[in-house]
Amino acid sequence: MARHNAVEARFDLPPEEAIRFFRRKGLRTSFSWKDVWTVEHEAAFTVAKMADVDLLADVRDAVDQAIAEGQTLAQFKEAIIPRLVKAGWWGVREQVDPATQRRELVQLGSPRRLQTIFRTNLMTAYSAGEWAQIEQTAEDAPFLMYDAVDDNRTREQHRAWNGIALRWDDPWWRTHRPPNGWNCRCSVIQLSGEDLHAMGKAPDKAPPVKRREWVNKRTGEVMQVPLGIDPGWDYNPGADRKSHLDETLATKQAALRGQ
Repeated sequence: MARHNAVEARFDLPPEEAIRFFRRKGLRTSFSWKDVWTVEHEAAFTVAKMADVDLLADVRDAVDQAIAEGQTLAQFKEAIIPRLVKAGWWGVREQVDPATQRRELVQLGSPRRLQTIFRTNLMTAYSAGEWAQIEQTAEDAPFLMYDAVDDNRTREQHRAWNGIALRWDDPWWRTHRPPNGWNCRCSVIQLSGEDLHAMGKAPDKAPPVKRREWVNKRTGEVMQVPLGIDPGWDYNPGADRKSHLDETLATKQAALRGQ
């Protein structure tokens, strides 16, 4: 049974797939989190408002070490804060937005931002590594059950999805497999048919996907985001990159055939 454990400060040592997923990423500078979207995160490591590629590489290396060694957030901060402070990437500073050429006062490094960088990258790397295991064991354990942390910080919609069991290849997981937002602590539990029966459950029918309109103010693009999922999180880490590459290849092949 594969399970992505939701924890507050520490991630257990991950499978090799999580490490390989993270190390395949290149570097991409950006001014806003809205500049790099969904599946683009599968190919690129980015930190909003970090324009120095060398500094970005240092942060990626620190995240890589945290994933490989199962470090705590405190250990990650201890390793990277001195480098950020020395580089001047700390506190509130003035920067030029390359999209508008306007100077803005922006938040650079801070304890809260480092927590977001740490949690987001470790959660998605673990999730991608877990997906590789799910695919490998899908014949024996073809079901995934949504597992929400049931406390006063759990999003209402995520609590409503708790316990839903669907086949691993159900299209619903393309947009709803956790994590489903910033600091989302939900996960999935992989189950066999026997596991479901022992729990007194049968496979469920995927809930209808309701969407809301959201405008990316960086690009002006109007998007339809599933309710209960933060903008930019409606993708499946580890699975969508392969699907995206397959679709791109198919498009290129079709164009060549049409020549």
